[in-house]
Amino acid sequence: MSRVIRQLRRTLTAILTAGVVLATPVLATPVVAAPGRTVPQAPTGHITWHPCNDAGLPGMQCGTMRVPVDWSKPRAAQLDLALVRRKADDPAHRQGTLLLNDGAGGSSIEQLRLATRNGFPDIAGAMTQRFDIVAVDPRGVGHSTPIRCSEPLKPAGVSYFPKSRAAFDKLVAHNRTFARDCLRRNGALVAHVDLTSTARDIEAVRTGLGVRRLNWYGIHYSTLLGRTYAALFPGRLRTMTLDTALDDTTSPLTRIVKETTGAEEAFNRFAAWCTHSAKCALKGHDVAAEYDALVARADRTPVPVAGGTHRPLTGEDIRGATQDYLNIASVTWPALAAAIVKAQAGDATDFTVDPDGTLDPVQVLVPACLDNARPVSTFEQADRLHKSLAARAPHLGGAVRSWTALVGCLGWPVPAKPVQAGRVISGAPPALVIQSTHQALAPHAAGSAMAAQLPGSVVLSREGDDYSMFLLSPCVREATNHYLTDRILPAPGITCTN
Repeated sequence: MSRVIRQLRRTLTAILTAGVVLATPVLATPVVAAPGRTVPQAPTGHITWHPCNDAGLPGMQCGTMRVPVDWSKPRAAQLDLALVRRKADDPAHRQGTLLLNDGAGGSSIEQLRLATRNGFPDIAGAMTQRFDIVAVDPRGVGHSTPIRCSEPLKPAGVSYFPKSRAAFDKLVAHNRTFARDCLRRNGALVAHVDLTSTARDIEAVRTGLGVRRLNWYGIHYSTLLGRTYAALFPGRLRTMTLDTALDDTTSPLTRIVKETTGAEEAFNRFAAWCTHSAKCALKGHDVAAEYDALVARADRTPVPVAGGTHRPLTGEDIRGATQDYLNIASVTWPALAAAIVKAQAGDATDFTVDPDGTLDPVQVLVPACLDNARPVSTFEQADRLHKSLAARAPHLGGAVRSWTALVGCLGWPVPAKPVQAGRVISGAPPALVIQSTHQALAPHAAGSAMAAQLPGSVVLSREGDDYSMFLLSPCVREATNHYLTDRILPAPGITCTN
């Protein structure tokens, strides 16, 4: 077992350091389409299955189904959802279907492919033995009908941290140009990739699968999606496993402050680890000081990217790419140190790739513009908030996902429609909420905020800095599988240390 885990970590590290996890190329070729033939188009509400002609998804079924773009107009425009099903290894003792759903902008299908390549079936135990695993790419993402925009999210000369009213106006103008391009290319879909629309898709998937109840495994954003689905469709879930829960019960500004604080703490933990770990390319260095110097230098003279495939990176760009390098200590921390060393030598390539190769930044931002209220509308408001964040985060400067969503959606022409969060949800199963004690994307307290909305839920803490903890922690796997098979939650207050 430990050999499989070591191999998983070695393989992920090799993928990261090789720089082969660029999001757009990974998602460009639909997994549901066999080379040289057209996938049959599914009628609305029906899943069309066929064997996956893909070595990365051995023995699995690929499927498509059609759902309305706008659920209030079910007979109008339609979109395709892409699914992959891995059937239970022990069909005689099969207990149901587990729906795997990744974060916003992340392809669940690509997550399943990556996990399979790295030994997931060998370590999963009851999860793969007794449950069909179904990965669904949400609307607008990956192999489902994707949102594609041709304008860059943030071109040269546009800053997400504007220092003047003119720079702020330039950012807003670009956001409007970007949004108009997205609307022109994707139509009404841009206005309907919100949590509620996506949750309605999941109910259509459940119906198409022909099952009475689903088991839910959601990571990060998909903890909010699972909560939203449970509220809209009570009684439709048998179990809910929520890995790295987010807290949307507070104001957007409070969430930005908390995320900024958590990411800065994670960076400081990374820097401290680097001073003594042989796995750090900067062992023995003052990592925080060298990182700050790199950022300052890049702000003066942007650092080139090998091959000229990307514009040179500013310090702001490097800061913006750092948070996702802090999410899995055993894998992404060594990769971050290597990326810093490489950029110091004049090649910022590693800061142009996301450590999670299943993410598309456009497909992250567009749903965020719908799911989050927009409390900032003026330069003065943005400037005050930025100064507050910079004081809390001298290294990262507040360059976190929720800040990107806030300023990237300034001027967005489609109204936001966030769900109303915080109320107690009836008809949902008690959930297993798995939360790291330290995490760059979500504070530990967010787990308790999520559990409070789902009566009877328990937070299982895991000591460390990671998310996607089922793959990394034997303790988490044991607790998750016990919950999946017997619907028995661990006692409150337990912290996994392995």
